[in-house]
Amino acid sequence: MIEPGQLVLVISPKGKRFMQVLDLAKEIHTHDGRILMSDIAEAGFGGIVRSHLGHPYRVLKPTVYELIKGVKRQTQIMYPKEIGYLLLKLGITPGCRVIETGTGSGGLTTALATYVGDTGMVYTYERREEFYKNAAKNLARVGLSHRVTQHLADIEETGFEQTDADALFLDVRVPQDVLQHIPPAVRPGAMCGFLLPTCNQVSDLLRGLDQGPFTEIEVLEILVRRYKTVADRLRPEDRMVAHTGFLVFARCMEKPEPFTRPPKAKPAEDELVDGESAGDELDAETDELIDRKAEDTEAAE
Repeated sequence: MIEPGQLVLVISPKGKRFMQVLDLAKEIHTHDGRILMSDIAEAGFGGIVRSHLGHPYRVLKPTVYELIKGVKRQTQIMYPKEIGYLLLKLGITPGCRVIETGTGSGGLTTALATYVGDTGMVYTYERREEFYKNAAKNLARVGLSHRVTQHLADIEETGFEQTDADALFLDVRVPQDVLQHIPPAVRPGAMCGFLLPTCNQVSDLLRGLDQGPFTEIEVLEILVRRYKTVADRLRPEDRMVAHTGFLVFARCMEKPEPFTRPPKAKPAEDELVDGESAGDELDAETDELIDRKAEDTEAAE
């Protein structure tokens, strides 16, 4: 049995997906007929439930991938192909405190909130009220609101309220204009990520990073090519979602001063003998020994 309040995913024979919070008193209406949620609860995750017209639907527990793809969008969301690398690069683990700017529809926020766990927190900033409200609904729908603190603010003007965050991600149009707000908000050595769509925007950001306390800078894009799942005709699919954005990463910490070789030490005063250095005295003794050896050689001849 699936407990009420859990998120369930039901999939039609043609692959159409319906994601709902389980309420035993409600039902899902589809083109194949209505499905009682009480029947979904009884079928359990991995089971089959039938509509009142007899069409079979699969019952599944949605993955993080499906949660992200299922958010109601008012903006373009980050693709899972970028989010997976980002989570690893930023070091997102249970208990992390991470700052996100540019909440949008809450796709990345959903992933971050999943992985920080109940002991962590996501602090997300959005300057547009309509996006702020839509993201709040998306987070409440998947039961992650308690792991997210939302801010309706423009960080270019306000900066961040947090300090000593473990990681930070910026999805804004001109990130180089807000770089000065990052060092006070994160712990030394924290990883920072940025998402930008065009090359000239990346170049502008790199110039800003070079002037600030940022090291280990990395720029990349991630491409995924899918294949047709027909064993006798295995080949790439005809269409591909290729470039969706550039990812830029940097570690926030002061750059070390470049190494310079120290000058050679001058001889101390106690090493001087009659106005000459000890080294000069040794050179004189060596010359005297050479002269004596030459005289002995001539006498032997």
